[in-house]
Amino acid sequence: MLHYFRRHPVPIEAHFRQCLVLTYAFPETVLAPLLPPGLSLDTYEGLGFLAVALVQTEALRPAGAPRAVGQDFFLTGYRIFARFTTQAGRRLRGLRILRSDTDKELMVIAGNLLTHYHYAKCEVEVDERGGRLAVKITTPRGEADLDVVADLAGKPAPLPVGSPFPDLRTARRFAGPLPFTFDYERETHSIVRIEGVRSRWDPQPVAVEVRRCTFLERASFASAKPILANAFHLQDVPYRWERGIVEPLGADVR
Repeated sequence: MLHYFRRHPVPIEAHFRQCLVLTYAFPETVLAPLLPPGLSLDTYEGLGFLAVALVQTEALRPAGAPRAVGQDFFLTGYRIFARFTTQAGRRLRGLRILRSDTDKELMVIAGNLLTHYHYAKCEVEVDERGGRLAVKITTPRGEADLDVVADLAGKPAPLPVGSPFPDLRTARRFAGPLPFTFDYERETHSIVRIEGVRSRWDPQPVAVEVRRCTFLERASFASAKPILANAFHLQDVPYRWERGIVEPLGADVR
């Protein structure tokens, strides 16, 4: 019965005070096995992409509820850029979430009850001063520790050295978050798709120093060195997630 609750059944509103997104490039063969049935990699020049999103979230609440009842928290999410074709033939771009970390226990409980986003509790340190944003994430077993510093005063910055993207316009296609998030419901062999609606969307490229990212040290990624493909900073973004829609997959989709 739990899977019925985890279909993102309630529209949600929130405000992103700021969001830093790091996108890493990997060979398709590294990321493809991490996707469930029904999804395919969103690729560029033979590469797949994994985004690490760090979001200062304010007033997250059911749509229509007073802002005062909303939850403020910090969120770190690890997502693969993916594509899904609906039963009606629409080809959608979106994200498949591998893991989410938050500094609020309530968000862990509610998030794991109402979504497939794999929430875990973490400790967060944020230091924003002198035109720089420093974020340090500490997880209980060190499985998703993160230490990154972004130069906000220097934006717009050029793409990271070694980025596979030829220009910023191409890089912005993989800036995230994308219009859809995709969950796989094993119990019914279905995809649950959640549409996100955003406004004031203006991702600015920033220079970053990633001092530690232990999530990318796990065995799943051991066969290839991650390449930092882009880093974008956003601020003051109203956001809304619509109610999830369930799309059954055919018996031939495995």
